[in-house]
Amino acid sequence: MPNAIQRPTRRSCQIRSGCAGPLASSLSLRADFLPRSRLQSAVFVAILSQISLSGVFQLQCRLLLYRSPRVRFTHLRPHQLVGTENEETHNATGSKQNKSSMRKSEEEENETTSVTSSEEEEEIERELAEITFEDLLKARSDGSHLVYRKNSQEKKAGRANKNRPMEVSAKKPVSRFREVVQAPKRVVRDPRFESLCGNLDVEGFRKRYDFLFENTLPAEREELKKQLKKTNDPNAVDKLKKRVSWIDKQLRFESTKSTDAAILSEHKKKEREATKHGKRPFYLKKSEIRKQRLIEKYNKLKGSGKVESFIEKRRRKNAAKDHKYMPYRRPNNNDQ
Repeated sequence: MPNAIQRPTRRSCQIRSGCAGPLASSLSLRADFLPRSRLQSAVFVAILSQISLSGVFQLQCRLLLYRSPRVRFTHLRPHQLVGTENEETHNATGSKQNKSSMRKSEEEENETTSVTSSEEEEEIERELAEITFEDLLKARSDGSHLVYRKNSQEKKAGRANKNRPMEVSAKKPVSRFREVVQAPKRVVRDPRFESLCGNLDVEGFRKRYDFLFENTLPAEREELKKQLKKTNDPNAVDKLKKRVSWIDKQLRFESTKSTDAAILSEHKKKEREATKHGKRPFYLKKSEIRKQRLIEKYNKLKGSGKVESFIEKRRRKNAAKDHKYMPYRRPNNNDQ
């Protein structure tokens, strides 16, 4: 035929970036003139040979390539690959015949590729069905099927050594209040657990600061009571009352502590004398100390003749507490 199409010996094939992802985005191959199905398999095998992936993932990628409509193979026209000499010899009628013959050849190739691609899909599905569940779990745990999905994580700021400064990106703005010169860490010390601070002597502490509870705080309380009588400002009155109540609480607490200490010291003296005669020592509990304190308090009240008034006051206080939990009679409509 005078205007026959001169077929090229090699075909240029490019895979456009589609479903295959970044694996095939920049790949350009030249393969022998083969049917399109074989060409697809050859190109994808070449892609997979460049990366190290598990066999299960390779089969999944191959199946994805054949099924995906986004992966397209673009073929250069034959008249584009023929040399410039052939282009000059072609006339207008020859170019029309070339176009019609090219359309026919493309239709034939599409029919053959549709048949072969379906057969290859079935073959790949059979291969995937034969893979054991253990291999599939290994491929999942390996994470190789998610390699191309991993986003680039931001690098956390840190220091290579504790004596080096922290390396931070220069693009980020610096805070207004920052530590320019790193000072040594402040060590917090508790004197209760430090041997350098010595041991706590409770009796010695009470003797040294006994003047506060005997002279200073009672005198301050009397002065505050005088100010309460003179002032009319409600805010000042509240402050003075709070201060007076605080002083009373401190004095009561100190009196109970002193009585407990006196009871304990007296008991220790008795026990020391008993141990000299071969008896085992007996240590007082807090409940026993509380009982002895109440006995001493009762003896003092009995000596001053205030036992009845104290008991009556305590009875009213307990009755007021119990009155909170007593049920009330529901009002009737007639009462309203």
